[in-house]
Amino acid sequence: MKHPYLNEDHLLFRKALRKFLDKEAYPFYGQWEEDRRIPRSFWLKMGEQGFLCPDLPEKYGGSAVDWGFSVIINEELERVGSGTVGIGLHNDIVVPYIHAFGTEEQKERWLPKCTSGETITAIAMTEPGAGSDLAGISTTAVLQDGHYVINGQKTFITNGIQSDLIVVACKTDPQAVPAHKGISLLVVERDAPGFSRGRQLHKVGLHCQDTAELIFEDCKVPKENLLGEEGKGFLYMMDKLQQERLLVAIAAQVSAEEMLAMTVAYTKERMAFGRQISSFQALQFKLAEMATEIEMGRTFLDALIADHIAGEDIVTKVSMAKWKLTDMAKKVAMECMQLHGGYGYMEEYEIARRFRDIPVSSIYAGTNEIMKKIIAKNMGL
Repeated sequence: MKHPYLNEDHLLFRKALRKFLDKEAYPFYGQWEEDRRIPRSFWLKMGEQGFLCPDLPEKYGGSAVDWGFSVIINEELERVGSGTVGIGLHNDIVVPYIHAFGTEEQKERWLPKCTSGETITAIAMTEPGAGSDLAGISTTAVLQDGHYVINGQKTFITNGIQSDLIVVACKTDPQAVPAHKGISLLVVERDAPGFSRGRQLHKVGLHCQDTAELIFEDCKVPKENLLGEEGKGFLYMMDKLQQERLLVAIAAQVSAEEMLAMTVAYTKERMAFGRQISSFQALQFKLAEMATEIEMGRTFLDALIADHIAGEDIVTKVSMAKWKLTDMAKKVAMECMQLHGGYGYMEEYEIARRFRDIPVSSIYAGTNEIMKKIIAKNMGL
């Protein structure tokens, strides 16, 4: 049966990427977790091999391939560990903002270094007092003498410590009605005066993914760093959230597949009462139930990715996938840890890390409660 979006070129690409990750990522991932950071040297190696932003046009350093190649990168990085999420954010969330809404001058200035790994990107939406309610942000940007002056604070920012280029959601018109019409996107560069980084935040999981607070105190940004048009930032963010939520669904699906595989292997090795615990019917039923849920998730997800590549509007189904697959992955993590017994609670077993890493997937990119609101609204409720 023909795959909905992968062909022979994709399979060869996956093979090459796995070979690269076997050498450059898997042996070092444990150290990255301890260091609370993926080294910039890894980003540069990814760029050198063409594993950053492959869907960009060649003139910006990309390979001009379809988004299926980006899906493969996200899947294989997730197999290494969920803490690699910042690379997917760079490739498939932040860089697409610049490519879609930037001027030609902005693209030529920023994108080549994004594909080489020299520039790491971030997007700053969330604030201490505003998460899922993006229209409620309070960070302001006032145009003065050819510069925007930004004041405010952002938090929970992926790649916050290492980022060189940050797309910041600001209120350029705090009096706008409705409020979302006053939001614009500004690109803040690493050395912008008045820009500083707060704490690197210590999370329950995703330890090697640097997450930070960002602080803007009379931060001066050239007016040429406005991304798109003033007042359209909220619409731009809504436009790109479909792909962001799809990325979260992909990561949850792959994580569930990995957790099941490692648990099946463990139950075949672990002996109790003189036989493999995989021979106990109660465990077989649990594994069979998880395998069924995971297989159904994969079928739905692959069809959704194919529709997204084809340019279809799949907001409702993406919202379904985001909440359902992250919810499924959390349940799989719980069941798989349980089936590992006491060893599942030990750091030396990967299931313990997976158990820590997966819960946040139901929170970021819009909470699962927000996903259900979107689905209900689109049902006409």
